[in-house]
Amino acid sequence: MTRRVLLTVHTARPEATSVARQIATDLRAAGIAVCVPDTDADELAAAHVGEVEVIKAGEGTAHGCELAVVLGGDGTILRTTELCRGTDTPVLGVNLGHVGFLAEADVEDLQAVVSGVVDRSYTVEERLTLDVEVRVGGEVVATNWALNEASVEKASRERMLEVVAEVDDRPLSRWGCDGVICATPTGSTAYAFSAGGPVVWPEVQALLLAPISAHALFARPLVVSPDSTLAVEVVGQGATGVLWCDGRRAAELPFGARVEVRRGTTPARLARLHTAPFTDRLVRKFDLPVSGWRGAGRQEGGTR
Repeated sequence: MTRRVLLTVHTARPEATSVARQIATDLRAAGIAVCVPDTDADELAAAHVGEVEVIKAGEGTAHGCELAVVLGGDGTILRTTELCRGTDTPVLGVNLGHVGFLAEADVEDLQAVVSGVVDRSYTVEERLTLDVEVRVGGEVVATNWALNEASVEKASRERMLEVVAEVDDRPLSRWGCDGVICATPTGSTAYAFSAGGPVVWPEVQALLLAPISAHALFARPLVVSPDSTLAVEVVGQGATGVLWCDGRRAAELPFGARVEVRRGTTPARLARLHTAPFTDRLVRKFDLPVSGWRGAGRQEGGTR
């Protein structure tokens, strides 16, 4: 049976299409068929990527592919997790963006990426996701999911959003705010981070809740059990909100809407080429100052 790899690309970046041409050539030389979603096909054809199988983009697009290789930033990786949802296909990100927390490699590591794909020398992590429901008048009017976060935000710049946050069917606090973020540990370094939320190691099983610019005495980010249910109700008269899942999929929230967030039933699968601890990734991605650290010396044979 022919091996197949899905290739997704941030086609607005000229560097990405150039790298796509190189990686597609290398994979075909190793006897691996390259598939691309139809949303990327025209740009990749113009970049002379070569012979590829074009697949209609949508949930489950990656069915039958052993791996999805992503050339872009976290936004492109999130788009690809949609294409892989409902399949066992893991996602391997090659960062062409800025921080790129979800990416496993940088573009300078391209040959190592190709070798890892050809040799299947990668491991797969399962990441906690969120299942999201929107209820109006007790009726479910929308369902969605997220890998990073589900955020309830004000729909109008001029108006503050009035919400009540809830944990496990008990009210927590009412906030006048710009919004509320419900996040996973994976998403703790994304939108929730900018809202002052904690960084949570990805292997930790937990849900996060962080208000955005809340006008309240108690407006601290929270970390709760992965088995908890988070809820946010829009209670302010006249104000409407919008639900964003991973900043990509939206639903309108009228007055009285209730957003319920639970641990997802379908985890996301991310491929890893390296075994470096998350601490090292954090230091590298945020360029954190660690000069003067002497821990390695102690580990290698005593204090210095």
